[in-house]
Amino acid sequence: MNSDHLPDDTATAFAPHDHGACRDQALQAAAELADQQGVRLTPVRRRTLEILLESHRALGAYDVLERLSAEGFGSQPPVAYRALDFLVQNGLAHRVQRLNAFAACLTPGHLHAPAFLICRTCNKVAEADAPAIRAALGDAARASGFAVERMTVEALGLCDSCAGVEVSA
Repeated sequence: MNSDHLPDDTATAFAPHDHGACRDQALQAAAELADQQGVRLTPVRRRTLEILLESHRALGAYDVLERLSAEGFGSQPPVAYRALDFLVQNGLAHRVQRLNAFAACLTPGHLHAPAFLICRTCNKVAEADAPAIRAALGDAARASGFAVERMTVEALGLCDSCAGVEVSA
């Protein structure tokens, strides 16, 4: 896993950017990471990742299953859950607890401490690197005799677009 910091210009859900390039870059990085880890990005796993990358919204397993089923990948829930579990376990997607949903990791292969910024109106999800939060929580945990093994940080709020709509309403 690459321990470099993420590029400063990493596009987020809330910033104008070329989403096609964003998606293609994430797919390429995912394929490279799968090769490095010696795991297979099967057609159903790859398609699941593509579905997650279509927008910057987190999707529930049944939303993914509906799409996979419509495309002939199977209609039983384990099809989606196995693909999503694989993606999460291999650092290609994240589980967003608040939404009980999954979002593609836009920076697979980079060691990072993501914090999810969730718009409460449009449900867009941006992944922000938050090493200071991880470090502060780690320090507080160690002071209490506890070792953090996994952490999910989720912040609920409004993106600029939705905040503008609420102000003008």
